[in-house]
Amino acid sequence: MNTRQAALLVAAREIQIKIRDRAFLISTALFLLIAAAATILPGLLSGDDKPTTVAVSSASGNVVAPLTDAGHEVRTVADDAAAEQAVRDGDVGAAVVAGPTVLALDDTPDDVVRALSTAPPVQLLDPDAINPVAAFLVPFIFAFVFFLTSQAFGMPIAQSITEEKQTRIVEILVAAVPVRALLAGKVIAGCVLALGQIVLLSLVTVVGLQFSGNTELLSLIAPAIGWFLPFFLFGFLLLAAMWAVAGAVVARQEDIASSSMPVQMALMVPFFAVVFLNDNPAILKILSYVPFSAPMAMPLRAFTGDAAAWEPIVSLALLAVAAVAFVLAGARIYEGSLLRTNGRVGLATAWRSRENVG
Repeated sequence: MNTRQAALLVAAREIQIKIRDRAFLISTALFLLIAAAATILPGLLSGDDKPTTVAVSSASGNVVAPLTDAGHEVRTVADDAAAEQAVRDGDVGAAVVAGPTVLALDDTPDDVVRALSTAPPVQLLDPDAINPVAAFLVPFIFAFVFFLTSQAFGMPIAQSITEEKQTRIVEILVAAVPVRALLAGKVIAGCVLALGQIVLLSLVTVVGLQFSGNTELLSLIAPAIGWFLPFFLFGFLLLAAMWAVAGAVVARQEDIASSSMPVQMALMVPFFAVVFLNDNPAILKILSYVPFSAPMAMPLRAFTGDAAAWEPIVSLALLAVAAVAFVLAGARIYEGSLLRTNGRVGLATAWRSRENVG
């Protein structure tokens, strides 16, 4: 069995274990449900009002045409008294009498009032401006999804490696497969599972926006999602290498919290920076080229239209180079610390004393 075959075998085993985990399945279903609700419900709840049946008195003036144009059903009655009685009897939702005056039973029929009102012309000085609500939510959503998913699928990599060291199973594993294949399999499995969940969330979001008829927001967010997927893949690959090192340098599960602190900071600092500083174009531009924050910052700039066409490509290339460098460095440290089960291993020690196994 060569290294590639061994890595795929380890990855398949890790994926099978994960997809059989009830907690993983429930959390994935919950995320998909939240994404569906967040995209479909607002459109349904803010949908157009149902047309109102309106009684129109002969003394009300020329109101039939605007009501009909607005989609309302119009019933012409003899006089104002008949119109009022129709409202009281519940035969119509509203009535228009002399004045013209709109009659309703217990609630103002805003749709009827709007139909009879003459709106002044409106000129938008910035027609391409992002909706303020979307401008606030989208940065948070991109950052939160990357933060939460990287945490949810990265921590198990560290825990799995430490568990194998603590139980000494790793000594049996490295006798059967190369050390790097063991690491590659765990990282590949984490990337496949994390990216698979992100793809599902993206599909549900796109379908939800289409179903709710929110095509304007869909046209804005679709390119951002398209960029977010490759940025997420390389960003998670970089962090997965760090999670693997955090698990390999310790020999007990209790020590993972301290060894993974650099990874936690590499996640939290960019997360809060993007969320709280997204309204600062200069800082956001810098963050979009820093490997740890690029997966959150650059898709956001693609959403707002602040990034030139070439910028996501350059940023993604820098992120890919950084991810490869972290994976290679992580593999060396992993090899130098994996079989050391007598306590925490320093990074410098692991780098110098890489085990010649596998």
